[in-house]
Amino acid sequence: MAVYALADLHLSSSVEKPMDIFGVAWEHHAEKIKTSWTNQVTVNDLVLIPGDISWAMTLLEAQADLDWIAQLPGVKVMIRGNHDYWWNGIQKIRRSLHPSLHALQNDAFVYDNVVVCGTRGWVSPSHPKFTLEDEAIYKREGERLKLTLEKAASHNLPIVAMLHYPPSGALGETTLFTQLLEEYGVRCCVYGHLHGPSHRFAVEGQSGGVEYRLVSADYINFSPLRIDDSCAF
Repeated sequence: MAVYALADLHLSSSVEKPMDIFGVAWEHHAEKIKTSWTNQVTVNDLVLIPGDISWAMTLLEAQADLDWIAQLPGVKVMIRGNHDYWWNGIQKIRRSLHPSLHALQNDAFVYDNVVVCGTRGWVSPSHPKFTLEDEAIYKREGERLKLTLEKAASHNLPIVAMLHYPPSGALGETTLFTQLLEEYGVRCCVYGHLHGPSHRFAVEGQSGGVEYRLVSADYINFSPLRIDDSCAF
């Protein structure tokens, strides 16, 4: 088994949302993802999808995108991103999913010798536009991360965590999220959200015993990134 990660698929099978308006790199991006994915991932591999999966507004609209992901090889685990407006009612979502696709919300998923957990996260307090409203969401997401980490830790297996937002700011400062990841001994944290010029804010490498990887689709050339080697699962 290999473990891969790829965030920000931004699929739009049922809605009009062409991604090439964000640059030529996004032209035919779904085809790029499918080609790279099928060339690397096998049916027994694990693929982590840290949010921004579909531009759909409802689960019905998102179904075509979820089915598109389901037909790709591997076991897929996903969390909600800030643009996943269709994500509403976890049990309803889970009933709509193919058996190879799993949605996480306040829980954890065990596969082979690893356990996966995660939550959306939020902007760091160091962000220049951080507000009191942001602070409330930031603290709430911290509680959700703690809950999913507690579920993961109960399995006594190596933990890999997914966040959609970067777990810290551009300078790699300590946050509520990084503190929790270190406290629970997470091996690897993958995240997305950063695109184009924002790639310069990526924080990667090991810090506090946690290996961090930015896996936004355009950052890793629309190709799932293998993480189990560097994270030593």
